[in-house]
Parts: sequence; C-alpha cells; structure tokens
Amino acid sequence: MDILVIGIGYVGLVTGTCFAEMGHHVTCLDINTAKIDALNQGHIPIYEPGLEEIVKRNVKAKRLFFTTDYAKAVASSSVSFICVDTPIAADGQANLKFVKEVSAAIGRHMVDEMVIVNKSTVPIGTHLLVSEIVAEELLKRGVKHSFDVVSNPEFLKEGNAVNDFMKPDRVIIGTHCPKAAALMREIYAPFMLSHERLILMDPPSAELTKYASNAMLAVRISFMNELARLCEETGANINQVRKGMGADKRIGYHFLYPGPGFGGSCLPKDIRALQLQAEKYGCSLSVIEAADKANAKQKMRLGEKVETYFATRGGLSERTIGILGLAFKPDTDDMREAPSLTLIAHLLSRGASVRLFDPVAMENAKRLLPDSTAITWCADELEAATSADALVLVTEWKQFRFLAFTEMLSVMKGSAFFDGRNQYHPEEMLAKGFDYMAIGIPHTSATANYLS
Repeated sequence: MDILVIGIGYVGLVTGTCFAEMGHHVTCLDINTAKIDALNQGHIPIYEPGLEEIVKRNVKAKRLFFTTDYAKAVASSSVSFICVDTPIAADGQANLKFVKEVSAAIGRHMVDEMVIVNKSTVPIGTHLLVSEIVAEELLKRGVKHSFDVVSNPEFLKEGNAVNDFMKPDRVIIGTHCPKAAALMREIYAPFMLSHERLILMDPPSAELTKYASNAMLAVRISFMNELARLCEETGANINQVRKGMGADKRIGYHFLYPGPGFGGSCLPKDIRALQLQAEKYGCSLSVIEAADKANAKQKMRLGEKVETYFATRGGLSERTIGILGLAFKPDTDDMREAPSLTLIAHLLSRGASVRLFDPVAMENAKRLLPDSTAITWCADELEAATSADALVLVTEWKQFRFLAFTEMLSVMKGSAFFDGRNQYHPEEMLAKGFDYMAIGIPHTSATANYLS
C-alpha cells in the first residue's frame, strides 16, 4: 500500500519506517529541507535504539523515501498520516498550527479519494477541524474528492519506540466509516499476526484515549513520588511499600517507581492540555491538576536534598557536583522538561559548579544550558566524578548500573551520592564508602532492614 507520513519528527520517522519494514511503500514528507536532505544522506536526526538500521535497510530496498514535495507525495498516496508536533501554546493548550497547515496542504493537493489519519496528539474534536479544513480547500479548487478522517493516536515510549510500534499493546482506531476502518485494519494487519490488538471506537473517544493514558501514568508517578517523601519523613521504605502495593493485582508493579519527576515531550504537555480541554467543557480534573503540581515539586526534590546535605557542611557555594545522566529517561537524547535541567539550575543558583555526563544527550543539553564557567562537560562517568563533592544519578542509563565506584570515589573530594532512581543498594553503597541518599529511603536508616 502507498502510505504518506507527514511530519518526520520522532513519531513520524518511527511510524513511516515501521510501516516500510512490513512491506508498505512509504513516503515521508517534511517541509524542513535540511532534515530531509540529511535523511536522504543516511543521517538520522533522533536517537532511538534500532531505528537507524531499519531506516537504512528500507531505503536500500526502495520502500522508504524522504521528500519535501507535497504535490507529488499527496497525489501518489491513498492514505496520509499526520504526525506533526502539537506543542504547548502560550495559553497552555495544544497548538494545532502544524495540524492545520498539513490539513490545508492535503486539501490543496488531493487528486483522488483519501483516508487522512491523525496520529498527532490532539484535543477532542480535532477530527472535525481537519475535515473542515480539507473540505474548504477542495471547495476552493472546485473539485470533489471523498475523504475520511481517522483518529489513530500513538503510544510510543522513547527508547523503546520501534518495539512498541512493531509489537503494540493496542492500536486505537477512531472512525465512524466502515470502509476506513477496514483500510486501517489492513494496514496494521502485519503487526497483529499473533492476536488481534485493534480497538475500534468513535473519533472523540480515540482522541481522549491518548490523553487519558498519559494522565493515568502521570498520576501514578506523582503519587509514588509523594509517598516517597512521606517515607523519608516517617522512616518507611518506599521500595518495600511499592512491593506490597504491586502484589495487589488490581494495582500491579508498573510505574510504581519514585524518581526525580517526569519530563519528556508527552506527559507534561498532555496533562496540561487535558486540564484546559476539561475547563473548556466546564469540568474540573482536580486529580490531574494535583499530579502536575506534585511533579513540579518533585523536580525540585533532588536539588533540595543536595542543598540540605551541604547546609551543615558549609553550604553549596563553591561546591562541585557531578551529575550522571541528563536526558529525561534512558535510551533517548530528549531533554524536553528533563529533571536534570531543574537540578542544574538549582545548583548553579546556589553558587555550585556542575560536572555533566550523559551517553547520548550532551549536544541537546548544551543547546539548553547556559554557557558558563560553572559547567564542565565530561567525557565519561569518571571525569564527572573527578574533584566532585557529591554525585547525583538523574538518568538510569544501563551503563550506570555497574560503575567503577572504588575508582570514582578515589578521585572525588567528597563521598556523597544522591541516587535519584533508587538504582543501587544502600548497604552496598555505604560499604563502598559513600554517604548514600536515595528517594523514599530515610538517610538515617538506609542500611537497616533493606529489602532489594
């Protein structure tokens, strides 16, 4: 099948590449000439495990193409996937500028019937907006081409996006049209050979499902972070608490891990956009609002813990803090709303210097952080630890699981280690000579009755 994917960002590139991997003929379109030129030269603009290999394989097999030519791309496709970004607007709502521009362009260049699939994360009712814009452009041209607009939200986790697309938990299809539903079922059939994962529903429900899923994850994360704070105050251990909770089948173990707060391109903006959508309809989503506020507080938590630790040791001024991990999560170079940014800003404002290392996200981080003599960019973990008064683990990259702790401690000035991901065993870290502090594990009893 000839498929057009418009908007070659994170979602668009993964979507187009995975469709091509299953044998479809896919054209990926973007108005960013530099990005398309780079892709045609074999340069992948994002870091995503496994993606580069699949892109190159399908380009070589002539199933995957990259272009900026709207007229030719739309005319040669029967299905167009809209995968453009919907960033937060000044008022906090989802900015549909790019969705509107793409919809208009499709209407200007359609030459036959088409199914238009909205894969971008959009407010409820956007399917109607897209329909109106396309119809208006067709009317301007004085032509009549039938089309249907389908809602098909994405559920890709950065760092695992290729696997998520190839082996989806579910494929949500929002449409009232049986013909469009049948076409979507055909497109996704190769991804569901073992068992059916396609769920049909109306477009508004499909649009809301994406927001609802991210909101639920945000609530769980913020809830665990608040419990972790209570654990630190009461002497309870969050690792033991989450095991007791997770054993309940109604709750399960997923997303019960405390940390420095959630970031990235989806959860923060989606829960804010959902709140504003609800307000538009006179609804109050107080639970989601609380999760958002709790997350903002949690992002400050690591910086506050470091500051409190040094408050009785002469303060943070002129201290050096090594930071391990900058991306908002492992296996991605995404720095959007990363907790590390909040931590670094806090430390710098208190007069500290920072030594930074991330396996992948350094270049993106450099574009977001100020040019300062208080910031040192390091080549590896050991360099980040050199002359540091303390280390802070922010992102749980796999290569950080077994660090050369003895060697790192030997080059440090201090011995404090703040584990923002509860990745290490407190008793083992203390035995190695570190003054170890984690999330939701009381510092004063970190080695007592710890269950790994």
